[in-house]
Amino acid sequence: MFLNSPMQADFNQEDQGLHEECGVFGVYSQDGALDPAYSCYNALLAIQHRGQESCGIAVNNNGLISYHKDMGLVSEVFRPRMLESLKGQIGIGHVRYSNEKDNVRENAQPLMMRYVKGALALSYNGTLTNAHELKHELQRRGSIFQTTMDPEIISYLIARERRKTPSIEEAVLQVMPQLRGAYSMLIMSPQKLIAVRDPHGFRPLCIGKVEQSYVVASESCALDAVGADFVRDIEPGEVVVFDRNGLRSLKADTKVQKSSCIFEYIYFARTDSVIDGVSVYAARKESGRLLARQHPVEADMVIGVPESGIDAAIGFSEESGIPYEKGIVKNGYIGRTFIKPTQSERERSVRIKLNALSHAVKGKRVVLLDDSIVRGTTSARIVKMLKDAGAAEVHLRISSPPFLWPCYYGTDIPSRDNLVACKHTIEEIAGITGADSLGFLELDSLKDIIHSDGTGFCDACFSGNYPAEIPEHLLTGQSDRYCQPLEHL
Repeated sequence: MFLNSPMQADFNQEDQGLHEECGVFGVYSQDGALDPAYSCYNALLAIQHRGQESCGIAVNNNGLISYHKDMGLVSEVFRPRMLESLKGQIGIGHVRYSNEKDNVRENAQPLMMRYVKGALALSYNGTLTNAHELKHELQRRGSIFQTTMDPEIISYLIARERRKTPSIEEAVLQVMPQLRGAYSMLIMSPQKLIAVRDPHGFRPLCIGKVEQSYVVASESCALDAVGADFVRDIEPGEVVVFDRNGLRSLKADTKVQKSSCIFEYIYFARTDSVIDGVSVYAARKESGRLLARQHPVEADMVIGVPESGIDAAIGFSEESGIPYEKGIVKNGYIGRTFIKPTQSERERSVRIKLNALSHAVKGKRVVLLDDSIVRGTTSARIVKMLKDAGAAEVHLRISSPPFLWPCYYGTDIPSRDNLVACKHTIEEIAGITGADSLGFLELDSLKDIIHSDGTGFCDACFSGNYPAEIPEHLLTGQSDRYCQPLEHL
């Protein structure tokens, strides 16, 4: 049985940077050490950066699943009275970013479903590359879809397999070989919490513990938010079951190479997270050090674009000896959106979120660190902002290689037509942004920022080497949402 409390929200949105699809969190607390609803709330606040358009929490009270989800930030959607009403022993939460066409309340998660074996709730992070084929086959067999989300496809497949298997986790194992692409997900049944990471391990997922209660999260910073001790990362292809017997691990019968998304370390993850044993902060600082060696410049100060450019800027400063200074201030009270009704206001919108410290940069030769350049328009606005504030020179350094290929695994890196590096040389991009010089991190250096031997991560958006097969209809950009390169950015 489901108990749903709707809330309506309406907003206008224009996003400035790259986005990752989602963040997930789950808690299993039969000993009462954690309150599932409040734990989910606090954890979702910690991973709010992974999705700022919708959110939700579902709680299981001895088989009765109640939930609340809506459009908006976690702090906007949930109030104390709402959290008090979500009582139980197991809970899952979700924050979501979507492309513009899918930005509707029906697609907010957790996804709730009822089938012959009872109720399920599912929180999901990723993108299936074969979603179109799977959905078409299910529709051909009579399935009716209420959303445009991949997790609805997965839930149908699990429900179908569950009729033939002795447990929900066995059904999940049977479904995994049918899924292609990226997925980290949490499944809540009447008695269990199940955590799943795809065989490539594209998206992160880790386990924490408070006394005898377990939590699972997209990032380790969410464990810290609920006072949980880090236990371990969930391995690629692993299914972890939390029930009255504790923790059990199962492995899917798949043999593929681990391919964690390198952009988690460059941009997506929070700087205080540790993913697959690698500190995000340390990786970003290392990228800055490498940039200082690869693209040295004479300058007076080093600054970073908040937030993901700051750690690289510190590394650049330490390696180059150029002092690190605070040159840009970020407005921390701007949430997912601000309204920009005219084109001129859209052009000035960067100043609402970011503003230059003219006292610090006036008359100075500035090295500006940022995480990436997609179209070049945002970088141009930031460079102009610094020069308007009096900077004598602005030398732009990017802690990733140029984007040359779209992502099909859940990151909204657009088609090649919209990637500035596909159409222009480095010198031309410098001219477009207004920078006095421009340097990108070298492609071969990606392995060095996470101290890898060059394997175990996905860098397809930079190299074009996709670790999981991409269907032809995705490459050609035909048909519906499931067949199009992501064009939102």
